[in-house]
Amino acid sequence: MAAAGGANLIPLVAAIIGIGVIAQVLSDRFQVPSVVFLIAFGILLGPEVLGVISPDSFGNALQAIVGLSVAIIVFEGAFHLRIGKLREAPAATLRLVTVGAVIAFVGTGIAVHFALGASWAVSFLVGALLVATGPTVIAPILEVVPVRDRVGAALDTEGIVNDVTAAIVAVVIFEAILEGVSSPNALVTLFAERLGVGVIVGAIVAGFLYYSLRYVDLSPGNAPQNARLLVLAGALVAYGAADFIAAEAGVAAVATAGILLGNADVPYEEEISAFKGDITLLVLSFVFIALAALLDFENLLALGAGGLLVVAAVALVIRPLLVFISTRGDRFTRGEKLFMSFVGPRGIIPASVATLFAIAFRERASELAAEGLTQQAAALNQSASIVVGTVFLVILITVVFEAGLARRIAEYLDVIPMRVLIIGGGKVGRTLAERLADRGENVVLIEQDQEVVQTARNQGFTVHHGDGTDTDVLRSAGAANAKVVVAATGDDDVNLLVAQLASSKFDPESVLARANNPDNVDAFEDLGVRTISSTIATAQAMDNYIERPSMSNWMGEIGRTGDVQEIEVTSESLAGKQIREVGPELPDGCLITLVSRNGDTSVPSADFTLQKGDRITIIGERDAVRKAEKLVCEE
Repeated sequence: MAAAGGANLIPLVAAIIGIGVIAQVLSDRFQVPSVVFLIAFGILLGPEVLGVISPDSFGNALQAIVGLSVAIIVFEGAFHLRIGKLREAPAATLRLVTVGAVIAFVGTGIAVHFALGASWAVSFLVGALLVATGPTVIAPILEVVPVRDRVGAALDTEGIVNDVTAAIVAVVIFEAILEGVSSPNALVTLFAERLGVGVIVGAIVAGFLYYSLRYVDLSPGNAPQNARLLVLAGALVAYGAADFIAAEAGVAAVATAGILLGNADVPYEEEISAFKGDITLLVLSFVFIALAALLDFENLLALGAGGLLVVAAVALVIRPLLVFISTRGDRFTRGEKLFMSFVGPRGIIPASVATLFAIAFRERASELAAEGLTQQAAALNQSASIVVGTVFLVILITVVFEAGLARRIAEYLDVIPMRVLIIGGGKVGRTLAERLADRGENVVLIEQDQEVVQTARNQGFTVHHGDGTDTDVLRSAGAANAKVVVAATGDDDVNLLVAQLASSKFDPESVLARANNPDNVDAFEDLGVRTISSTIATAQAMDNYIERPSMSNWMGEIGRTGDVQEIEVTSESLAGKQIREVGPELPDGCLITLVSRNGDTSVPSADFTLQKGDRITIIGERDAVRKAEKLVCEE
């Protein structure tokens, strides 16, 4: 039985938030983005299944609840958007939010018009709504799919910026439909007004918050808590003030305030981020479940084959087209472009705005019907059904298939690199980073010297400025997700401390330290730190050049024309085969030189039988080794 208003509203909201937390736990447990579980729970609770939630459950408060929730969600996403991170994909990011957004807007509008027979105005209204991917769906995906920073930066930025512009464009078209505005100049004016109001209000609020956090005594005994509450209140005030001046300008206001404040040097930044992250999780859970529960399957079924054609066009044609055009000539691999193409689900902004539009359309239709204008009323009701039905159908299918299968898509396309954290951005650290990055690994440097940071960034590396012996700096640079941590500074004490911190706090697969003084090697090893001595390594390299010049010259080409890779055998087709049988299956130009099993390493004979879990070393030409690596790792 549907809950309705009053006394039932509080337990209903509490239950929804509780279920949202369960969805997050399931997400962490099964490595599936939380939005998949949130939508599933929403449909389960809605009138189509259990009927716990109905359109009347929230009374007249739904519009206000959704609006304030969107404000918090957008502010939190914008707060974490770092300008420095955009250097990872500057050209592609700019094109995604300009050229890519236009392609999505126009392409979707055309698809809706011809597939569903909607008017051009309604078609482009849907097109505007479906431009946005949104941080609410992208962030959960990136939590379970650790792609390269340049991919994450492009998707994050696209979601945040397009959320704002898409919402404003949609509002302009919506008001044009209701008011009968058709002049291009009038439409541009409406858009500029809302964007301008949002930017101005957001900048004013960000300035006030910055001044308050930086220069006002927020109570010495409880300053962090007051800072968190002040920022939360600021986000809501920015949204409310801008929305009061111009409808839907609030989205632009909170985005502007979030970006400006997030990139300013404000006190208690970590506490603010953690607090807002928790608040956003609760709000996101509530809104996703509530809106999914209000989903009317009749609207979806009424779209018929035309609705599925729109989804196919959006997901399989328009999205790949805009991604490949936006990322042309950049550093993205083909696999990364395909991943970005097929992992672009739509999120909470189009869902919430479409719901509000449908409510407004139907209210206006009721007014027209009361006036005896039944034909116009019927047209508005039909428009409401097309808008909300199409938007929810696209969201439902893209979230289930694209978000739900995101990790499998990433694994299939091989876009999840090994994450390597190198502390020390000097010549040794940068040289190692260059070699690893050339193999396709995701490398992050930590460096304290600002001049060295700038040098490394100018060479294209991802660099975090900070002290590598600080646990918080290590965490912010991604140590929790790093498979390998390398301490490569010129100070042995720093390297030892970094290695011990990484091992005890983050437990990566491998920790490696550079020993500048060869006398420290034994001490490092006694403490359980795997160590490379700069002096000994240099002497060994010179000795190799003297005694084994051919091998030394070839080793110098590793990463360019030649390569050596140690790979775990996971392929069912190779397990149980002898080396003599595997050899002909490998690409020309490479061979197996070593096999490690249960800690013992040896040069295998032709009769040696491989087993799953063996680690084999393949040496040869670079491209041949890469192809062999995929063959050995095939499931």
